[in-house]
Amino acid sequence: MTQTLKIYVGYDSREDIAWQVARHSTLRHATRPVEIYPLKQPALRELGLYTRGADTATTEFSLTRFLTPYLAAHDGWSIFMDCDFLVTRDITEILSLLDPAKALYCVQHDYTPANMVKMDGKAQTVYPRKNWSSFMAFNGAHPGVKALTPGVVNAETPQYLHRFSWLDDADIGELDREWNFLEGEYAKPEALPMCVHYTNGGPWFEDWQNVDFGDEWRAERDLYLAQAAE
Repeated sequence: MTQTLKIYVGYDSREDIAWQVARHSTLRHATRPVEIYPLKQPALRELGLYTRGADTATTEFSLTRFLTPYLAAHDGWSIFMDCDFLVTRDITEILSLLDPAKALYCVQHDYTPANMVKMDGKAQTVYPRKNWSSFMAFNGAHPGVKALTPGVVNAETPQYLHRFSWLDDADIGELDREWNFLEGEYAKPEALPMCVHYTNGGPWFEDWQNVDFGDEWRAERDLYLAQAAE
């Protein structure tokens, strides 16, 4: 029996359409069972799973993402991705790339941001392992992942969590850049990446229409809206 791949998408109340398109594009291309859930901070607070005080993070899901393996509650793989993603092919292809000896897989970006202002006028921040945590595949069976409890997520610093200080470096596997292609940071490739990440802002913002792969995002949005209207 094929295990269902659980996918958790960061949710920000200011970017509902981004979440809808990320979900729609993922489901439309999947060839194996997937379940997709939005990480809504108010709901996680109501459940007592997220108890941190208010912060100044760019998004509402800055730290709730690290609850993904706990929420998935199984010993298989689960995925987190930001809401500003467009998935262009079958995301379950990732399962053939993952070594069960690793705790986590991500794209290990090493770059200096091209712009110091991002979506909605937010300031860009620079820190080690920036954007590594914007797409993560968690191995729920790994002791390092099992130890990432809500208690740890609520108590540790953002730096500790985002820099994967809770894991040994040897436990972090590397994915090809196409699994978290940073639009606006990398030169546009000839082939459409598996996952386009509009990290600086996407076409759902009025001032971010002329981005690479903007037409593809708008086409997916139109498909979602047509389906929603049925």
